[in-house]
Amino acid sequence: MLRLASLTAALALAAPLPAVAAPAATQCPWVGVWGSSQMPVTGDDRLPEAARRDVTLRQIVRPSIPGNELRIRFSNAFGDTPLVIESATLARAIGPAAPAIDAKSLVPLRFEGKARVVIPPGADWLSDPVSTPAAALGDLAISLHLAALPEKQTGHPGSRATSWWVGGDHAAEATLAAATGTDHWYMLSGIEVRACNTGTVIALGDSITDGRGSTTNGNDRWTDVLARRLSGKRAVVNQGIGGNRVLLDGTGPNAVARFDRDVLSVPGVTHLIVLEGINDIGMLTRDAPATPEAHAALVAQVTGAYAQIVARAHARGITVYGGTLLPFMGMEYYHPAAASEADRQAINAWIRTPGHFDAVIDFDAVMRDPARPDHLNPAYDGGDAIHPNPAGYKAMGEAVSLQLLK
Repeated sequence: MLRLASLTAALALAAPLPAVAAPAATQCPWVGVWGSSQMPVTGDDRLPEAARRDVTLRQIVRPSIPGNELRIRFSNAFGDTPLVIESATLARAIGPAAPAIDAKSLVPLRFEGKARVVIPPGADWLSDPVSTPAAALGDLAISLHLAALPEKQTGHPGSRATSWWVGGDHAAEATLAAATGTDHWYMLSGIEVRACNTGTVIALGDSITDGRGSTTNGNDRWTDVLARRLSGKRAVVNQGIGGNRVLLDGTGPNAVARFDRDVLSVPGVTHLIVLEGINDIGMLTRDAPATPEAHAALVAQVTGAYAQIVARAHARGITVYGGTLLPFMGMEYYHPAAASEADRQAINAWIRTPGHFDAVIDFDAVMRDPARPDHLNPAYDGGDAIHPNPAGYKAMGEAVSLQLLK
């Protein structure tokens, strides 16, 4: 019996091992490469009545890093009825300021293999991945044919880019004859590509990040300057909303409320730059003076919100940088006084305190007037004492150390 057992063991050792399948090649992860913070679109920012039924909408956007496999994120975040997209296409745009596309590059977008998709109220929806090359900082045209828009529109009014609409189904056409331009984005919240060995930098902010005072179709916001400096090595996604506040809703949901959708839901985020709070200070005293206790409470609440943002980002492995608030003395709309400037200084002191953020990007030091530090440098002033001009945005984009983003 011992000899038989030994022989059996020897034969087992001599037998060839069963074949093992080679592991599948690892796919690169999805990375957010462009985005726009969604908000309710109201008043004159809405698409006009003529553009709300049986309309083709073509929007021009610029991914920050290249990719050969893309998917598009559409949004009905603030709609109260389903958003129905009858068909959609993607193509290379001829340029940022015209509706024409390179017809050879046009590809249809699909949703679970179908041309039509119904997006529920309050939801975002990803297209199926499409294999097509997209260059870093190259213009893409995304065209939608819509039978009807929800009564409550979703979009991003501060696009600083021209979109185009025309009646009928023209999503697959190279040129949109008689198209009407509108400087807003609608129902378009992100672009993602498959990319290895990279990540996404998100800029969370207000109109200074959104680019108020930059050139329409010029792509000269400070985030655009940063994206060009990174040369396609890391993606930059601008999640600024004009007029936005850290604590209270106003122009769009407050920064804490929109944090999940505008930061955590974007794939591949490695770094977050927070530059927001000046509207909280300005609104406190815009209509009437505030008590010293109200000023102190505002500073405590804004910095407390920063701490929440840092903690929630760290839980996802995201490095967070604090951008100091720019000066705004002399701004007519907010007419800030000494108490408002003291609030700004107190918040900036908290941002600069080691341990609160992972590092500081001192936009205040770069942008203030050396002769009057509570004022914006005249060379960088867009004309209203708070928003930079293109030269100012260039200085801001160049103030971000690329070493921080490695």
